[in-house]
Amino acid sequence: MARTAKKPTANGRTKRKVAAKKTTTKSISPAIAKAQLGLAKLQASLKKESSAVSSARKKAAVARKAAAKAKTAVSKRAATAATAAVQKASAKAAQLRTKVKAESVALQKAKALDAVKQAEVVAKSNADAIAAKLEAKATADLKKAAAAFEKKWKKARAAVNAKKVKAAAKKLAAKVKAADKKAKASIKAAEKKLTAKPKKRRAKKAKAAVAAIPTVKKAPAKKKVTKRGRKPKAKK
Repeated sequence: MARTAKKPTANGRTKRKVAAKKTTTKSISPAIAKAQLGLAKLQASLKKESSAVSSARKKAAVARKAAAKAKTAVSKRAATAATAAVQKASAKAAQLRTKVKAESVALQKAKALDAVKQAEVVAKSNADAIAAKLEAKATADLKKAAAAFEKKWKKARAAVNAKKVKAAAKKLAAKVKAADKKAKASIKAAEKKLTAKPKKRRAKKAKAAVAAIPTVKKAPAKKKVTKRGRKPKAKK
């Protein structure tokens, strides 16, 4: 896509669009707003009273000059009244100044307290953000540690199982070997019986009959006894 050329100005420079700055309006607490309003009213009253004091002083100066010039009772009373008016206006202005100072202090206190509250809000927000971040990290670390532990545990268990399988295989091999030996012996005996010659039945029966005849023991021979109990003489 082709770019459109920027139009040069009278001095040959191209205009750049400047992004408008966003003005962030900070919320003012009710205490600050009240203190600011009260201070503004007092300052307006003080300004008005200060003008009255300035005007009364001017009038008093004129009255004093007139009294000094005329030296009459009326001019003297006028000068005295003008001086009293100056004192009255000055006293009122002094009271207003005291009130303005007090209201200024109150405004400063309200701003300080509001700053503390704002700091608390920011601190809590930051603390919550940090807590959430730490919790997420802890979850990730736990998952990682669990995976590492599982891997290590499986490796150890696999080694144990391998040893058990090896031992079981050895026992089974011994059993198979014994069974094979027994089977071979059984087969050999069976084959031997097949290859052996059969014996005659009659001879076998006769032998069994002879074995069945009971054997009779012979009685011992009687000795010849001579008369008078003498033994016979041996023949020469």
